[in-house]
Amino acid sequence: MMPRKTALSFWSSLRFRLLAGTLAWVLLTIIVAGWGLNSLFKQHMMQQVRAELTLHLNQLLSFVAVDPDGKVSVPHALSDARFDQPLSGLYWQIDQQDGQGRTATTGLLRSRSLWDNVLPTSNIGNTSTALQDFTITDADGTVLDAVGRIIQPEEESSYPLRLVVAVNHDIVALPVERFRNMLILALTILAIGLMVAVTTQVILGLRPFGRLRKSLADVHEGKTSHIEGDFPAELEPLVNDFNQVLDVNAKVIERARTQAGNLAHAVKTPLAILSNAAAKEQTSFSALVQEQVAMAQRQVNYHLARARAAAAMQASTSRTPVKKSLEALIRVMQRLYAERNLDIRLHLQEDHCAFRGEEQDFQEMLGNVLDNACKWASHAISVTVAQVRNDIVITVDDDGEGLPENQKDLIFQRGIRADEKKPGTGLGLDIVRDLTDLYQGAVVTASSPFGGLRVVLRLPAASLGLKH
Repeated sequence: MMPRKTALSFWSSLRFRLLAGTLAWVLLTIIVAGWGLNSLFKQHMMQQVRAELTLHLNQLLSFVAVDPDGKVSVPHALSDARFDQPLSGLYWQIDQQDGQGRTATTGLLRSRSLWDNVLPTSNIGNTSTALQDFTITDADGTVLDAVGRIIQPEEESSYPLRLVVAVNHDIVALPVERFRNMLILALTILAIGLMVAVTTQVILGLRPFGRLRKSLADVHEGKTSHIEGDFPAELEPLVNDFNQVLDVNAKVIERARTQAGNLAHAVKTPLAILSNAAAKEQTSFSALVQEQVAMAQRQVNYHLARARAAAAMQASTSRTPVKKSLEALIRVMQRLYAERNLDIRLHLQEDHCAFRGEEQDFQEMLGNVLDNACKWASHAISVTVAQVRNDIVITVDDDGEGLPENQKDLIFQRGIRADEKKPGTGLGLDIVRDLTDLYQGAVVTASSPFGGLRVVLRLPAASLGLKH
């Protein structure tokens, strides 16, 4: 089942709008064209039948004979053989009127095709001598299309005659229906073909936007620093402008980081001088100076770490191999706590996973976590690395005394130390929390199965194939 967010994005997408609009116009055009063609064919058939009936009526008119006694006859057979075939669907009939223009005799003469039937023409108007079109429904409910005309024979003893030629309506309706069925089939095939063509055209036409979106995602995930690939001429200026923005952004970030580094060095030098000068004196004032200088140095390091991490997140192209960095950190910790003979073991479920960020930030976070674990561990520390979708999950367990539940969240607060007897400033784990937040990650604590504290870091993952 399509996720709700994905479904909503599809309905509001440019692809859906183009497809919906184009397909709607295609269907509307085909429907209108089908209706128009069917109407034109039906009209053509009706005109053709009327012309044929008129031709037969004129032929009947030329064959009608009236003798001096007023007797009406049709001495010659009409040219269409259907008039001689019983119930063929094509008929002619002659009615005689009285002196008031009313029908006196219905079916005075009629074609052999009528057999024993008579066309019910008594209700047809009798005043017009012009050619008339009308519809007749016989006793069986059959509908006939007919043309008729009233004539006045030259013999004075003869009354007006009405000549009627009719054809079964089904003879006209059946070809129209067959044409309509074939037209529907043909237009349906045409509609399907046009829909496939339109859908293919829209998908192929919008494919560069999909590649552009993927390239932007690669830039966002740190897989590349620029949008790469061949794009249509309409998108090429946009791609070039965006790459220029990325270049300018990278230069601004690099300049800011350089200035921050310069500032750090500029501040550290006076601080070092003050610290050295105070160290030569053994007074309460010199101790206060040394304490404040140390605090200032910690503050500088702290804010530089935050600035560096923020810059790394903006750059989005840095990556750090996890295995190599952790192995280096473990070697450092083993040397740093060599007298404690700690057993630090690394377990990697994926050897080639990488952190999307600066190496020094990764070492800052894991270094503080490992340092904290080494301070509290009795003998063993376990570091487990796993990649879960687009995140790297690093779990650090120690076999120390652990922490009460009410203190597990306090260790991430700035300046808070779980045990004042242990060396440290209380800033390490706070820096870990701030750096993970800047990288849109997370850090949590729990009870370790070894009896001590478990620290779990979730950080963004990057591909090892990133470009520098």
